[in-house]
Amino acid sequence: IMFEETGPEWLSEEVKTGTTIIAIEFDGGVVLGSDSRVSAGASVVNRVMNKLSPLHDKIYCALSGSAADAQTIAEIVNYQLDVHSIEIGEDPQVRSAATLVRNISYKYKEELSAHLIVAGWDRRDGGQVFATMKGLLTRQPFAVGGSGSSYVYGFVDAEYRRGMRKEECQQFVVNTLSLAMNRDGSSGGVAYIVTIDEHGTEEKVVLGNQLPTFFDQ
Repeated sequence: IMFEETGPEWLSEEVKTGTTIIAIEFDGGVVLGSDSRVSAGASVVNRVMNKLSPLHDKIYCALSGSAADAQTIAEIVNYQLDVHSIEIGEDPQVRSAATLVRNISYKYKEELSAHLIVAGWDRRDGGQVFATMKGLLTRQPFAVGGSGSSYVYGFVDAEYRRGMRKEECQQFVVNTLSLAMNRDGSSGGVAYIVTIDEHGTEEKVVLGNQLPTFFDQ
């Protein structure tokens, strides 16, 4: 008897980043954060993927949607920004990076399934957060995205205050990710945090057992 050889079911599923992503401005910079779980169908295929991708020295994007699509957009924009910065002889603006992401997302809206939040710091406008989706490009004081975001809109709307310091924004991001990861089955793992200001970029990982809890488990 010949048995047909079949691989695991997740091999034929599209790999999605599930995801909770967030970015917030503070006076002088930005903080980005994401969970690390990647799923295909009902299976978790990567527990520790870093979804915060550098586009330039002080510009990052947070990835959600199809993992392959989002990573491809980030790599293309990273290359285009390198060429652009050489042409103009200085670091690119955050708005330029966000516009490139928006243009690619819109041009290939039928083929690509990805939502990227672009955030960073430049000399002209300081810390900035841009939401990019299909043809949309909007600067916002903070932005959330991914499947986990629907669980935390009430929290971020209630907790956000203009003028928060860097440390307060970092805690805001960690708290938001922790709440979303508790509720959303597609979000989980560790929390990746990137803080960007005029002095540089600081990356941090908060392990799952170090995330804050908001109820007795």
